Amino acid sequence: MDYKETLLMMKTEFLMRGNLPKREPDMQARWEEMNLYAAVQEKNAGKPTFILHDGPPYANGDIHMGHGLNKVLKDFIVRYKSMNGFQSPYVPGWDTHGLPIETALQKAGVDRKSMTVAEFRELCAKYALEQVDHQRDQFKRLGVLGDYDNPYITLQPEFEAAQIRLFGDMANKGYIYKGKKPVYWSPSSESALAEAEIEYQDKRSAAIYVAFQVMDGKNILEPTDHFVIWTTTPWTLPANLAVSVHPKIEYSAIKTSEHGTLIMATALIKSVVEECKIESYEIIANYIGAQLEKLDARHPFIDRPSPLLLADYVTTESGTGCVHTAPGHGLDDYITGINNGLEVYCPLDDNGCYVADGQVPTELVGLSVLDADKKPSDANLGVLRITAANGSLIAKKKFVHSYPHCWRSKTPVVFRAMDQWFIALDKNGDRAAALESLKDVNFIPNWGENRIRAAVENRPDWCISRQRTWGVPIPAFYDEDGVAYMDADVIRAISKKVAVSGTDLWFEKTAAEILDGIPLPSDWPNAEKLTCGNDTLDVWIDSGSSHCAVLQERSNLKWPADLYLEGSDQHRGWFQSSLWTSVIVDKAAPYKNLLTHGFIVKEDGTKLSKSDGAARPLNEWIGSYGADIIRLWICSQDYRGDVPVSDKIVKNVANNYRNLRNTLRFQIGNLHDFNVATDAVPLKELNALDKWALNELAQLVRKVTEAYDLYEFHRAFKDFIDPFVANTLSATYHDVLKDRLYTRSPNDPLRRSSQTAIHIIFSVFTRLIAPLVPFTADEAWSFAQNDSDFGDQAIALADWPVVDPNWEDAETADDITALRSFLSSQVNDRLEALRQQKTIGQSLDAKLVITSSSSNPNFARLQKYASDLPELFILSQVALVESTESAELKVEVAHADGVRCPRSWRWVPELVDTNGWGPVSARCAEALNHLT
Repeated sequence: MDYKETLLMMKTEFLMRGNLPKREPDMQARWEEMNLYAAVQEKNAGKPTFILHDGPPYANGDIHMGHGLNKVLKDFIVRYKSMNGFQSPYVPGWDTHGLPIETALQKAGVDRKSMTVAEFRELCAKYALEQVDHQRDQFKRLGVLGDYDNPYITLQPEFEAAQIRLFGDMANKGYIYKGKKPVYWSPSSESALAEAEIEYQDKRSAAIYVAFQVMDGKNILEPTDHFVIWTTTPWTLPANLAVSVHPKIEYSAIKTSEHGTLIMATALIKSVVEECKIESYEIIANYIGAQLEKLDARHPFIDRPSPLLLADYVTTESGTGCVHTAPGHGLDDYITGINNGLEVYCPLDDNGCYVADGQVPTELVGLSVLDADKKPSDANLGVLRITAANGSLIAKKKFVHSYPHCWRSKTPVVFRAMDQWFIALDKNGDRAAALESLKDVNFIPNWGENRIRAAVENRPDWCISRQRTWGVPIPAFYDEDGVAYMDADVIRAISKKVAVSGTDLWFEKTAAEILDGIPLPSDWPNAEKLTCGNDTLDVWIDSGSSHCAVLQERSNLKWPADLYLEGSDQHRGWFQSSLWTSVIVDKAAPYKNLLTHGFIVKEDGTKLSKSDGAARPLNEWIGSYGADIIRLWICSQDYRGDVPVSDKIVKNVANNYRNLRNTLRFQIGNLHDFNVATDAVPLKELNALDKWALNELAQLVRKVTEAYDLYEFHRAFKDFIDPFVANTLSATYHDVLKDRLYTRSPNDPLRRSSQTAIHIIFSVFTRLIAPLVPFTADEAWSFAQNDSDFGDQAIALADWPVVDPNWEDAETADDITALRSFLSSQVNDRLEALRQQKTIGQSLDAKLVITSSSSNPNFARLQKYASDLPELFILSQVALVESTESAELKVEVAHADGVRCPRSWRWVPELVDTNGWGPVSARCAEALNHLT
């Protein structure tokens, strides 16, 4: 007879296979239909707030795995906080101004020069908003819950107005100034760049040693002597205005047969002689650097002096100790030049080519300083030709060094002096204030503090002007002579107009029209004589203004934010730009906690590339695996370092997901006939195994909650995947329960005891994983309510679980753990030996005989649970034989006695007849009678 239909097998439509790529969009549509985000906010109204402020991604192109890592980590936190008693609104943002959008349009065939600025900006705005919509859909598909109907977008008039007000506040405090200073200039984009827009790549250059003949030795040096400089940027030599030495370093004059008398730092003579292939030399004099101050050398190929100046930044780590100084091409050089009254000289145009200014040699005019196709630039070659021809070139060699590149175009930049707008970072002690404010910030991980401190300490004044069209204009006006006019009150008045019309008005109206109705300072010209400036603000001002444009402007948010969370590159970027603008205006950091994650890399730790498929768009990953598996993979990684990804890694996590899903399915399926109101067993009356499971659950809740609170989601993953899902539930608890759940009568006390525990475990465990795998958790939650994927309440609206003291029974839990350990260490190997001998098949074919004295604590524990042992060990029989001779445990296994029940497969002394069902065990007969 087939007894399968008589078993109380699990029943559920919750599928074993998730089919996530197909089913998740249906769950997402359900969330949108019920307006889940608004429902969560309504549920938590009036509760303490937790504000995670979103760092805006750039609105251009498909999101990638780096976006996924960032947004999913944020979603973990916001979902957890929302379930755990906080009002935690999440307002997504987008960064929408700047060069990449201009470039994208031009690549799409837009002819920038054939239209007005206003027309081009209109196209930029349209493109940016299309990208916002595109990325918004992709973030939703990832399961990231947020206020997508009311995001903040940096091109919104209200955001632009707040940004301009912030700029006006900084101007009012005297932080904004215009000056000619060296800045990073990108010839490829014809614009200045911020430090945060710079990345360093190795570059192969010509390093040269050049002789500067003494022009006026002031009775210390002879006219035939030469100072030797070393540089890796020969193209900067036309801008040389001085040679710098350290006041306390010792210098030597060495006599050579090849080049006459050369002057260099004593400590570097050996390396210079070797590099320059000088066969023999003699030290003929020594000087301290301070003795050389104000001597004049002669520029090697331009008829002007290069005076000797003192500078503390000169070292003897490399070069010659005599530093070529061009105030127009380096910050240290600039400061030295300013301190000594030198011109900030930079003979380059916007394309990085030498200009004809009467000083640059005619053969260099028009040559580009940029390398092309990994070959030396025309300017470098031109300088080498000139110095070689006049004999000032002592030596040259190839040299690999780290060189600044534009992080977007990946092309080299130049450090070039030009008129730009700056924010003074050392005014009123604000650098010290910024550093002091960081003491109040909690850094996760803690090394983030050193990263941002170093960035703040070393940052020069912030160059904020960009020579772009698509951006927020710098609200400066110019008269007919090019004199700039800026006033805080005027800027604030303009911001009110921007709040209505947006910054397009700057490019569509005249200065007089913009200033109409705004009182002008008494020292300004008439508005009719003014024109609007063409510079736009650095886009880091855009995103760096969000703390005031969003946190301080929206009633459901607050300033400072509880948390900023971005990649480690943002210590130089958004973290820092937000810090400076906040400290200058509000005298404090805009965040209480700063969380940093690493970069997505390939499995071997190297950079992702499109050629190997690892850098493919995130939607392709989701299409292959589903969002929840991608989220579970992110949860499994320690994001504090770089995060490796590959199909192999994600497939391994997919296996973990299947185990998790099947665990949920087992629990849902075995609650199909359980009504908690009528069938639940009081917790104090639960079976020992069920008490053990609830005790394990209590420990899990504490561990996982602590991991969430510390933002250590990889710890939560390890706690619930391996110990709990794989071991506690699948390998132990669920495995043992199958017999009582399937073969006993429906209302059997043991069965109802386990269903009571399963009901609690499911309810708690599903909520624990809800922030991590929201689609799966919500699906399971719904099926548990009505065995369909559209339940009455989304799990995001449930409360975070807390430990019920009645779950904890340490004594019983210790006993069950010890008994399972006994099974593992003393019994399983013996059973396996019987299987190998073909004596038994499954463990129910075996019996266990344990002999010892009751004085043995382990035997006493076995006696305490004697009636539970066959089920706990999944054996048909367990006999405990008390001995008076020895306290040592004697363990024997053999084939079980009696006959096998065809329904439960347990071996029993005899089978009993049933009414029409055939002979079965007495226990099965009782269960069958309940079915009759």
